[in-house]
Amino acid sequence: MADVLTFTDRGIYCAAGDFYIDPWRPVSRALITHAHSDHARWGMDSYLATPGTAAVMRHRLGDINVETIAYGAQQQIGDASVSFHPAGHVPGSAQIRIAVKGQVWVVSGDYKTIDDGLSEPFEPVRCHAFISECTFGLPIFNWTPQDILREQINRWWEDCAANGKTAILGAYALGKAQRLLRLVDPAIGPILTHGAVENTNEVLRAQGIPLPATIRVDAAVTGKTHPGALVLATPSALGTPWAKRFGPASTAFASGWMALRGVRRRRAADRGFIVSDHADWAGLNTAIKATGAEKIFVTHGYTSAFQRWLRDQGYDAHVVSTDYQGEDFDSNEDAA
Repeated sequence: MADVLTFTDRGIYCAAGDFYIDPWRPVSRALITHAHSDHARWGMDSYLATPGTAAVMRHRLGDINVETIAYGAQQQIGDASVSFHPAGHVPGSAQIRIAVKGQVWVVSGDYKTIDDGLSEPFEPVRCHAFISECTFGLPIFNWTPQDILREQINRWWEDCAANGKTAILGAYALGKAQRLLRLVDPAIGPILTHGAVENTNEVLRAQGIPLPATIRVDAAVTGKTHPGALVLATPSALGTPWAKRFGPASTAFASGWMALRGVRRRRAADRGFIVSDHADWAGLNTAIKATGAEKIFVTHGYTSAFQRWLRDQGYDAHVVSTDYQGEDFDSNEDAA
C-alpha cells in the first residue's frame, strides 16, 4: 500500500496534493476537520473547511483566507481527490477522505458515533487506511445515553433551584455547551451563559442552528437577579471569582473524564455527568470496523493500549505522534 499521507513535524501531509490536514505549524494550504483550536490554528496561507467550521474559524482566527466545501462534494487538489464527510464531533466537523491512484485514506479528526441532535451525525467512510483519535480508548469509557443524561441534568437543576442554589455547569464553549443547551428544560428557570459560550452560540445561531434563549453573564447578572438559574460556564471559570457572583451554588462538570473515579474530586465539582464529544470505547470500535480499513493509525489518547487491542483484533495498527490533545485541550477553548 502506497502512503497517501505522511506524518511530519508540521502536520499530516499529502504529497500528491501538496496540502496538510489540521497542521499545527504554518503551511501554505491546510484542510481543517473542525474548529477546536488544537486542529484549527492561525497562520496558514489558506484553509479549506466545511461552511460550519469556517464560520467558527473566522470568529476565532479573524480575517483568514478560507474556502468552503460541502459534505460529500469532490474536489481535485493536484493528484488527490478530496471530500469531507460528517464526523459527529461538533457542528461542522468532518472526516477528510483522500483518494490517490485507487488508494483511499481517511483522517477522522475528532469524532463520535452517537447522534447528539446537534452535530451532523457521523458517517462511516470506507477506506484502506483510517487515522483515528483514541482520546477515550479504554473499555471503561462508555457514555450515558442521551435520554438518561437529559433526565440527570434537569433533575439536578430542579433540585438546585428548589434548594435556593444556582446550578453551574462546566462545558466547553464549542460543541459541548450547545449540546447541553439542547438537553436542558428552559421551563425550569433562566439559562445564563459565560461570554465565550454565548459568543459561540451567536455564531451557530447565525448558521440556523436552533438553541434555547440564553442570557449573557455581565456585571449586572448575579444569583440574586436570576434565582434558580442554570449557568453554562467554561471549565476554567469554575471556582473563580466570576462564579462566586452567583452566591450559593452547586457545580457540575460534563466530561468523558467523569467516568474515572477521582477526577470529579480533583475538579472540586459536586456532580459529574459522563458525556463527551469524542467517541467512547464502543464508538471507536464500531467506527473503525465500519471503515473496512486494514491499516489504522491512532493519535492522541490511550494510543499504546488501543494499538495493542487493534492488533489483537487483526488490524495493522500504528501509533503516530501529533499535536492534537483531545478533551484535555478543550479546557482551553475559552481562550481561543
